[in-house]
Amino acid sequence: MRILLVSPNTLTVPYPVYPLGLDYVAGAVAARHQVRIADLNVESYESLERIVKDFSPEIIGISCRNIDNTEAGDPLFFVNEYRQVVSWIKERSKAVIVCGGSGFTILPHAVFARLGADYGIIGEGERFSLLVEAVSKGRDADRIPGIISRKNAEQSIPEPWAGDLTRFFRRDFPHNRYYRRKGGMFNLQTKRGCTLNCIYCPYPHIEGRKHRLIAPDQVAETAISLQEAGAKYLFITDSAFNSDVDHSIAVALALQRAGLAIPWGGFFAPFKMPDNYFEIMADSGLTHVEFGTESLADAMLAAYRKPFRLSDVLSVHRAAVAAGLHAAHYFLLGGPGESAATINDCLDNIEKLERTVLFFFVGIRIYPHTRLYDIALAEGKISQNQDMLEPVFYQADDISREEINNLVSRRAGKRLNWIIGSGGSSSAAVITRMHEKGYVGPLWEYLIR
Repeated sequence: MRILLVSPNTLTVPYPVYPLGLDYVAGAVAARHQVRIADLNVESYESLERIVKDFSPEIIGISCRNIDNTEAGDPLFFVNEYRQVVSWIKERSKAVIVCGGSGFTILPHAVFARLGADYGIIGEGERFSLLVEAVSKGRDADRIPGIISRKNAEQSIPEPWAGDLTRFFRRDFPHNRYYRRKGGMFNLQTKRGCTLNCIYCPYPHIEGRKHRLIAPDQVAETAISLQEAGAKYLFITDSAFNSDVDHSIAVALALQRAGLAIPWGGFFAPFKMPDNYFEIMADSGLTHVEFGTESLADAMLAAYRKPFRLSDVLSVHRAAVAAGLHAAHYFLLGGPGESAATINDCLDNIEKLERTVLFFFVGIRIYPHTRLYDIALAEGKISQNQDMLEPVFYQADDISREEINNLVSRRAGKRLNWIIGSGGSSSAAVITRMHEKGYVGPLWEYLIR
Protein backbone atom coordinates (compact mmCIF):
# COMPACT_ATOMS: atom_id res chain seq x y z
CA MET A 1 0.00 0.00 0.00
CA ARG A 2 0.99 3.61 -0.49
CA ILE A 3 1.22 5.34 2.87
CA LEU A 4 1.69 9.05 3.52
CA LEU A 5 2.63 10.16 7.03
CA VAL A 6 1.98 13.84 7.78
CA SER A 7 3.52 15.95 10.56
CA PRO A 8 1.26 19.01 10.97
CA ASN A 9 3.32 20.49 13.82
CA THR A 10 4.51 23.93 12.68
CA LEU A 11 5.37 25.34 16.10
CA THR A 12 8.91 26.73 15.89
CA VAL A 13 9.10 28.35 19.35
CA PRO A 14 11.79 28.21 20.51
CA TYR A 15 12.95 26.13 17.50
CA PRO A 16 11.45 23.55 15.12
CA VAL A 17 11.34 19.99 16.44
CA TYR A 18 12.18 17.00 14.25
CA PRO A 19 9.16 14.62 13.91
CA LEU A 20 10.86 11.61 15.47
CA GLY A 21 7.65 9.67 16.03
CA LEU A 22 6.98 9.33 12.31
CA ASP A 23 10.38 7.67 11.80
CA TYR A 24 9.30 4.94 14.22
CA VAL A 25 5.84 4.62 12.65
CA ALA A 26 7.47 4.23 9.24
CA GLY A 27 9.94 1.74 10.68
CA ALA A 28 7.12 -0.48 11.96
CA VAL A 29 5.41 -0.74 8.57
CA ALA A 30 6.33 -3.81 6.51
CA ALA A 31 8.90 -3.18 3.77
CA ARG A 32 6.51 -4.18 1.00
CA HIS A 33 4.55 -0.97 1.56
CA GLN A 34 5.63 2.40 0.18
CA VAL A 35 5.98 5.13 2.83
CA ARG A 36 6.49 8.87 2.39
CA ILE A 37 6.72 11.54 5.09
CA ALA A 38 5.39 15.09 4.62
CA ASP A 39 6.37 17.67 7.24
CA LEU A 40 4.32 20.88 7.15
CA ASN A 41 7.35 22.76 8.42
CA VAL A 42 8.66 22.05 4.93
CA GLU A 43 5.65 21.49 2.70
CA SER A 44 3.17 24.18 1.76
CA TYR A 45 -0.42 23.15 1.10
CA GLU A 46 0.39 23.60 -2.58
CA SER A 47 3.28 21.12 -2.47
CA LEU A 48 1.27 18.77 -0.22
CA GLU A 49 -1.47 18.77 -2.84
CA ARG A 50 1.07 17.70 -5.47
CA ILE A 51 2.26 14.89 -3.19
CA VAL A 52 -1.29 13.67 -2.62
CA LYS A 53 -2.00 13.80 -6.36
CA ASP A 54 1.23 12.19 -7.58
CA PHE A 55 1.72 9.61 -4.81
CA SER A 56 -2.01 8.84 -4.49
CA PRO A 57 -1.77 7.43 -0.95
CA GLU A 58 -4.23 4.78 0.19
CA ILE A 59 -3.65 5.50 3.90
CA ILE A 60 -2.70 8.85 5.38
CA GLY A 61 -1.44 9.01 8.96
CA ILE A 62 -1.47 12.33 10.81
CA SER A 63 0.67 12.85 13.90
CA CYS A 64 -0.94 14.86 16.71
CA ARG A 65 2.18 15.52 18.75
CA ASN A 66 0.68 18.07 21.14
CA ILE A 67 -2.81 19.22 22.10
CA ASP A 68 -1.52 22.62 23.18
CA ASN A 69 1.73 24.28 24.25
CA THR A 70 0.95 23.92 28.00
CA GLU A 71 1.76 27.62 28.62
CA ALA A 72 -0.85 29.43 30.69
CA GLY A 73 0.77 32.79 29.92
CA ASP A 74 0.72 32.33 26.16
CA PRO A 75 -1.68 29.47 25.42
CA LEU A 76 -1.79 27.92 21.95
CA PHE A 77 -4.32 25.24 21.00
CA PHE A 78 -3.41 22.96 18.09
CA VAL A 79 -6.33 20.57 17.65
CA ASN A 80 -8.30 22.91 15.40
CA GLU A 81 -5.26 23.11 13.11
CA TYR A 82 -5.17 19.32 12.94
CA ARG A 83 -8.86 19.34 12.07
CA GLN A 84 -8.19 21.75 9.21
CA VAL A 85 -5.52 19.39 7.87
CA VAL A 86 -7.92 16.42 8.01
CA SER A 87 -10.68 18.41 6.27
CA TRP A 88 -8.26 19.63 3.61
CA ILE A 89 -7.08 16.09 2.88
CA LYS A 90 -10.63 14.74 2.73
CA GLU A 91 -11.43 17.20 -0.03
CA ARG A 92 -8.54 15.91 -2.13
CA SER A 93 -8.14 12.24 -1.32
CA LYS A 94 -10.19 9.12 -0.70
CA ALA A 95 -7.44 7.64 1.46
CA VAL A 96 -8.17 6.17 4.86
CA ILE A 97 -7.21 8.86 7.39
CA VAL A 98 -5.61 7.77 10.67
CA CYS A 99 -4.64 10.06 13.56
CA GLY A 100 -2.35 9.28 16.46
CA GLY A 101 0.57 10.60 18.45
CA SER A 102 1.31 11.52 22.05
CA GLY A 103 -1.17 14.40 22.10
CA PHE A 104 -3.88 12.20 20.62
CA THR A 105 -3.29 9.53 23.27
CA ILE A 106 -3.81 11.96 26.15
CA LEU A 107 -7.43 12.63 25.12
CA PRO A 108 -8.08 10.20 22.26
CA HIS A 109 -11.85 10.15 22.23
CA ALA A 110 -12.22 13.92 22.42
CA VAL A 111 -9.57 14.53 19.74
CA PHE A 112 -11.00 11.80 17.50
CA ALA A 113 -14.47 13.33 17.72
CA ARG A 114 -13.06 16.77 16.87
CA LEU A 115 -10.92 15.68 13.91
CA GLY A 116 -13.29 13.53 11.89
CA ALA A 117 -10.67 10.92 10.93
CA ASP A 118 -11.51 7.32 10.00
CA TYR A 119 -9.32 5.72 12.67
CA GLY A 120 -7.29 6.73 15.69
CA ILE A 121 -4.27 5.10 17.30
CA ILE A 122 -4.22 5.12 21.11
CA GLY A 123 -0.75 4.59 22.48
CA GLU A 124 2.48 4.19 20.59
CA GLY A 125 2.48 4.78 16.86
CA GLU A 126 3.90 1.39 15.92
CA ARG A 127 0.34 0.08 16.32
CA PHE A 128 -0.34 1.82 13.00
CA SER A 129 1.39 -1.12 11.31
CA LEU A 130 -1.32 -3.49 12.57
CA LEU A 131 -4.00 -1.26 11.10
CA VAL A 132 -2.14 -1.09 7.77
CA GLU A 133 -2.05 -4.88 7.56
CA ALA A 134 -5.75 -5.16 8.38
CA VAL A 135 -6.76 -2.57 5.79
CA SER A 136 -4.47 -4.01 3.12
CA LYS A 137 -6.00 -7.47 3.58
CA GLY A 138 -9.59 -6.28 3.90
CA ARG A 139 -9.88 -7.35 7.54
CA ASP A 140 -11.83 -5.61 10.27
CA ALA A 141 -9.45 -3.17 11.97
CA ASP A 142 -11.90 -2.35 14.78
CA ARG A 143 -10.87 -5.43 16.74
CA ILE A 144 -7.24 -4.35 17.08
CA PRO A 145 -6.44 -3.17 20.64
CA GLY A 146 -5.88 0.56 20.71
CA ILE A 147 -7.58 1.27 17.39
CA ILE A 148 -10.66 3.48 17.59
CA SER A 149 -13.12 4.29 14.83
CA ARG A 150 -16.61 5.67 14.51
CA LYS A 151 -17.93 2.15 15.10
CA ASN A 152 -15.62 1.41 18.01
CA ALA A 153 -14.86 4.67 19.84
CA GLU A 154 -14.66 3.39 23.41
CA GLN A 155 -11.31 1.64 23.45
CA SER A 156 -8.80 2.55 26.14
CA ILE A 157 -5.02 2.64 25.97
CA PRO A 158 -3.57 -0.83 25.34
CA GLU A 159 -0.44 -2.30 26.85
CA PRO A 160 2.80 -0.61 25.74
CA TRP A 161 4.09 -1.71 22.36
CA ALA A 162 5.86 -5.05 22.74
CA GLY A 163 7.37 -5.25 19.25
CA ASP A 164 10.65 -3.93 17.94
CA LEU A 165 11.43 -0.21 18.06
CA THR A 166 12.77 0.31 14.55
CA ARG A 167 13.55 3.77 13.28
CA PHE A 168 13.22 4.44 9.54
CA PHE A 169 15.51 7.34 8.64
CA ARG A 170 16.50 8.44 5.17
CA ARG A 171 18.87 11.27 4.48
CA ASP A 172 17.09 12.26 1.26
CA PHE A 173 13.72 13.00 2.87
CA PRO A 174 12.97 16.72 2.26
CA HIS A 175 12.28 17.40 5.91
CA ASN A 176 15.73 16.11 6.87
CA ARG A 177 17.32 18.81 4.73
CA TYR A 178 15.15 21.38 6.49
CA TYR A 179 16.36 20.42 9.99
CA ARG A 180 19.97 20.35 8.82
CA ARG A 181 19.53 23.99 7.82
CA LYS A 182 17.68 24.98 11.02
CA GLY A 183 20.48 24.40 13.47
CA GLY A 184 21.16 20.80 12.51
CA MET A 185 19.19 19.46 15.51
CA PHE A 186 17.94 15.89 15.24
CA ASN A 187 16.28 13.75 17.90
CA LEU A 188 17.42 10.49 19.44
CA GLN A 189 15.59 8.10 21.76
CA THR A 190 17.26 5.66 24.16
CA LYS A 191 14.26 4.21 25.98
CA ARG A 192 10.52 4.45 26.48
CA GLY A 193 8.43 4.47 29.61
CA CYS A 194 8.74 6.61 32.71
CA THR A 195 9.20 5.28 36.24
CA LEU A 196 8.82 8.66 37.96
CA ASN A 197 5.60 9.68 39.69
CA CYS A 198 5.30 13.42 39.01
CA ILE A 199 1.70 14.42 39.65
CA TYR A 200 1.18 16.46 36.48
CA CYS A 201 2.88 14.39 33.79
CA PRO A 202 1.05 12.23 31.19
CA TYR A 203 4.23 10.43 30.04
CA PRO A 204 3.56 7.26 32.11
CA HIS A 205 0.09 7.06 30.59
CA ILE A 206 1.42 7.47 27.06
CA GLU A 207 4.49 5.19 27.25
CA GLY A 208 3.89 3.05 30.33
CA ARG A 209 5.44 3.04 33.79
CA LYS A 210 8.25 0.59 33.06
CA HIS A 211 11.41 1.30 31.12
CA ARG A 212 11.85 -0.39 27.77
CA LEU A 213 15.51 0.11 27.00
CA ILE A 214 17.01 0.39 23.53
CA ALA A 215 20.36 -1.40 23.38
CA PRO A 216 23.18 1.15 23.83
CA ASP A 217 25.02 -0.01 20.71
CA GLN A 218 21.80 0.38 18.72
CA VAL A 219 21.41 3.91 20.05
CA ALA A 220 25.01 4.66 19.08
CA GLU A 221 24.51 3.19 15.61
CA THR A 222 21.51 5.47 15.07
CA ALA A 223 23.45 8.46 16.38
CA ILE A 224 26.27 7.82 13.94
CA SER A 225 23.82 7.45 11.04
CA LEU A 226 22.33 10.84 11.93
CA GLN A 227 25.80 12.36 12.16
CA GLU A 228 26.71 10.95 8.75
CA ALA A 229 23.47 12.37 7.34
CA GLY A 230 24.51 15.86 8.37
CA ALA A 231 23.16 16.24 11.89
CA LYS A 232 25.14 18.80 13.88
CA TYR A 233 23.48 18.26 17.26
CA LEU A 234 21.43 15.47 18.87
CA PHE A 235 18.73 15.92 21.48
CA ILE A 236 17.71 12.86 23.48
CA THR A 237 13.94 12.89 23.84
CA ASP A 238 13.57 10.51 26.82
CA SER A 239 11.38 12.01 29.55
CA ALA A 240 14.49 11.88 31.75
CA PHE A 241 17.65 10.46 30.19
CA ASN A 242 19.15 9.56 33.58
CA SER A 243 16.07 7.90 35.08
CA ASP A 244 17.90 4.62 34.49
CA VAL A 245 21.41 5.61 35.58
CA ASP A 246 23.20 2.44 34.48
CA HIS A 247 21.60 2.49 31.03
CA SER A 248 22.40 6.17 30.52
CA ILE A 249 26.06 5.50 31.35
CA ALA A 250 26.09 2.53 28.97
CA VAL A 251 24.63 4.73 26.21
CA ALA A 252 27.23 7.43 26.81
CA LEU A 253 30.06 4.90 26.65
CA ALA A 254 28.59 3.41 23.46
CA LEU A 255 28.43 6.87 21.85
CA GLN A 256 32.06 7.43 22.75
CA ARG A 257 33.15 4.03 21.39
CA ALA A 258 31.26 4.65 18.16
CA GLY A 259 33.10 7.92 17.61
CA LEU A 260 30.25 10.39 17.90
CA ALA A 261 31.79 13.75 17.06
CA ILE A 262 28.81 16.09 17.41
CA PRO A 263 27.40 17.54 20.65
CA TRP A 264 24.22 16.38 22.29
CA GLY A 265 21.81 17.30 25.07
CA GLY A 266 18.77 15.98 26.88
CA PHE A 267 16.40 16.20 29.81
CA PHE A 268 17.76 15.09 33.18
CA ALA A 269 16.21 14.67 36.62
CA PRO A 270 18.38 16.45 39.23
CA PHE A 271 18.69 13.58 41.68
CA LYS A 272 21.95 12.26 43.10
CA MET A 273 24.26 10.74 40.50
CA PRO A 274 27.52 8.75 40.80
CA ASP A 275 30.50 11.02 41.48
CA ASN A 276 31.95 10.82 37.96
CA TYR A 277 28.61 10.72 36.14
CA PHE A 278 28.77 14.06 34.32
CA GLU A 279 32.42 13.57 33.40
CA ILE A 280 31.39 10.37 31.60
CA MET A 281 28.58 12.25 29.89
CA ALA A 282 30.87 15.11 28.84
CA ASP A 283 33.44 12.68 27.43
CA SER A 284 30.71 11.21 25.21
CA GLY A 285 29.77 14.61 23.76
CA LEU A 286 27.11 15.89 26.15
CA THR A 287 27.14 19.70 26.22
CA HIS A 288 23.65 20.73 27.41
CA VAL A 289 21.86 19.49 30.53
CA GLU A 290 18.21 20.52 30.85
CA PHE A 291 17.03 19.80 34.39
CA GLY A 292 13.33 19.25 35.05
CA THR A 293 13.64 20.83 38.49
CA GLU A 294 10.15 22.42 38.74
CA SER A 295 10.73 24.06 42.14
CA LEU A 296 13.44 24.71 44.69
CA ALA A 297 11.04 24.75 47.63
CA ASP A 298 11.16 21.34 49.30
CA ALA A 299 7.46 21.58 50.18
CA MET A 300 6.55 21.87 46.50
CA LEU A 301 8.97 19.15 45.42
CA ALA A 302 7.19 16.86 47.86
CA ALA A 303 3.79 18.00 46.55
CA TYR A 304 4.91 17.27 43.00
CA ARG A 305 6.20 13.84 44.12
CA LYS A 306 9.69 14.55 42.91
CA PRO A 307 12.42 12.03 43.85
CA PHE A 308 14.85 14.78 44.89
CA ARG A 309 15.08 17.79 47.19
CA LEU A 310 16.89 21.13 47.23
CA SER A 311 20.20 19.70 48.44
CA ASP A 312 20.19 17.18 45.58
CA VAL A 313 19.55 19.87 42.96
CA LEU A 314 22.34 22.11 44.23
CA SER A 315 24.80 19.21 44.37
CA VAL A 316 23.93 17.86 40.92
CA HIS A 317 24.03 21.33 39.39
CA ARG A 318 27.52 21.94 40.75
CA ALA A 319 28.67 18.58 39.40
CA ALA A 320 27.33 19.32 35.91
CA VAL A 321 28.92 22.76 35.78
CA ALA A 322 32.22 21.39 37.14
CA ALA A 323 32.23 18.90 34.25
CA GLY A 324 32.12 21.83 31.83
CA LEU A 325 28.46 21.40 30.85
CA HIS A 326 25.87 24.07 30.13
CA ALA A 327 23.02 23.71 32.64
CA ALA A 328 19.44 24.97 32.45
CA HIS A 329 16.62 24.51 34.94
CA TYR A 330 12.91 24.42 34.17
CA PHE A 331 10.45 25.51 36.85
CA LEU A 332 6.74 24.74 36.99
CA LEU A 333 5.04 27.07 39.45
CA GLY A 334 1.51 27.17 40.81
CA GLY A 335 0.77 23.59 41.83
CA PRO A 336 -1.14 22.26 44.85
CA GLY A 337 0.05 24.00 48.01
CA GLU A 338 1.82 26.85 46.22
CA SER A 339 1.86 30.16 48.09
CA ALA A 340 3.84 33.38 48.25
CA ALA A 341 6.02 31.69 50.88
CA THR A 342 6.89 28.70 48.66
CA ILE A 343 7.50 30.96 45.66
CA ASN A 344 9.87 33.17 47.65
CA ASP A 345 11.58 30.08 49.10
CA CYS A 346 12.07 28.78 45.57
CA LEU A 347 13.40 32.12 44.28
CA ASP A 348 15.76 32.51 47.24
CA ASN A 349 17.21 29.08 46.55
CA ILE A 350 17.51 29.74 42.82
CA GLU A 351 19.93 32.53 43.70
CA LYS A 352 22.26 29.75 44.90
CA LEU A 353 22.56 28.33 41.37
CA GLU A 354 25.59 29.67 39.55
CA ARG A 355 26.17 29.73 35.81
CA THR A 356 22.76 28.68 34.57
CA VAL A 357 19.71 29.76 32.64
CA LEU A 358 16.23 29.50 34.18
CA PHE A 359 12.92 28.91 32.44
CA PHE A 360 9.77 29.65 34.47
CA PHE A 361 6.36 28.30 33.49
CA VAL A 362 3.54 29.66 35.62
CA GLY A 363 0.46 27.44 35.73
CA ILE A 364 0.20 23.67 35.30
CA ARG A 365 -1.93 22.15 32.55
CA ILE A 366 -4.34 19.55 33.95
CA TYR A 367 -4.37 16.32 31.94
CA PRO A 368 -6.52 13.24 32.57
CA HIS A 369 -4.79 10.12 33.90
CA THR A 370 -2.60 12.17 36.22
CA ARG A 371 -2.58 12.66 39.98
CA LEU A 372 -3.09 16.39 39.42
CA TYR A 373 -6.38 15.66 37.66
CA ASP A 374 -7.55 13.65 40.68
CA ILE A 375 -6.47 16.44 43.04
CA ALA A 376 -8.27 19.12 41.02
CA LEU A 377 -11.38 16.94 40.87
CA ALA A 378 -11.36 16.32 44.64
CA GLU A 379 -10.87 20.05 45.29
CA GLY A 380 -13.77 20.97 43.03
CA LYS A 381 -11.56 22.90 40.61
CA ILE A 382 -12.82 20.79 37.71
CA SER A 383 -15.89 18.61 37.29
CA GLN A 384 -16.21 14.96 36.30
CA ASN A 385 -17.80 15.78 32.95
CA GLN A 386 -15.67 18.81 32.13
CA ASP A 387 -14.19 19.01 28.64
CA MET A 388 -10.42 18.90 29.19
CA LEU A 389 -9.51 19.26 25.53
CA GLU A 390 -9.27 23.04 25.66
CA PRO A 391 -6.38 23.95 28.02
CA VAL A 392 -7.35 23.95 31.72
CA PHE A 393 -4.74 25.05 34.27
CA TYR A 394 -4.58 24.30 37.96
CA GLN A 395 -5.24 27.27 40.23
CA ALA A 396 -3.59 27.19 43.66
CA ASP A 397 -5.76 28.28 46.59
CA ASP A 398 -3.33 30.73 48.18
CA ILE A 399 -1.80 32.55 45.23
CA SER A 400 -2.91 33.45 41.72
CA ARG A 401 -0.90 32.96 38.55
CA GLU A 402 -0.71 36.72 38.14
CA GLU A 403 0.79 37.08 41.63
CA ILE A 404 3.32 34.34 40.89
CA ASN A 405 4.24 36.01 37.63
CA ASN A 406 4.74 39.33 39.41
CA LEU A 407 6.97 37.79 42.10
CA VAL A 408 9.15 36.08 39.49
CA SER A 409 9.30 39.16 37.25
CA ARG A 410 10.34 41.44 40.10
CA ARG A 411 13.05 39.02 41.20
CA ALA A 412 14.28 38.49 37.65
CA GLY A 413 14.63 42.20 36.98
CA LYS A 414 16.68 42.69 33.82
CA ARG A 415 18.64 39.46 34.13
CA LEU A 416 18.73 37.78 30.71
CA ASN A 417 19.06 34.28 32.13
CA TRP A 418 15.66 34.45 33.89
CA ILE A 419 13.04 33.64 31.23
CA ILE A 420 9.31 33.42 31.84
CA GLY A 421 7.79 30.92 29.42
CA SER A 422 9.53 29.58 26.32
CA GLY A 423 10.72 33.01 25.25
CA GLY A 424 8.02 33.74 22.67
CA SER A 425 8.32 34.64 19.00
CA SER A 426 11.04 37.26 19.55
CA SER A 427 13.37 34.67 21.08
CA ALA A 428 12.52 32.23 18.29
CA ALA A 429 13.45 34.89 15.72
CA VAL A 430 16.84 35.40 17.38
CA ILE A 431 17.48 31.64 17.44
CA THR A 432 16.52 31.40 13.77
CA ARG A 433 19.00 34.13 12.83
CA MET A 434 21.76 32.42 14.83
CA HIS A 435 21.02 29.08 13.16
CA GLU A 436 21.22 30.77 9.77
CA LYS A 437 24.68 32.03 10.73
CA GLY A 438 25.86 28.50 11.46
CA TYR A 439 25.27 28.20 15.22
CA VAL A 440 23.95 24.78 16.28
CA GLY A 441 21.92 23.36 19.15
CA PRO A 442 19.36 25.01 21.42
CA LEU A 443 21.56 28.11 21.95
CA TRP A 444 20.27 28.95 25.45
CA GLU A 445 23.88 28.67 26.67
CA TYR A 446 24.42 32.23 25.39
CA LEU A 447 22.04 33.43 28.13
CA ILE A 448 23.93 31.80 30.99
CA ARG A 449 24.99 34.24 33.70
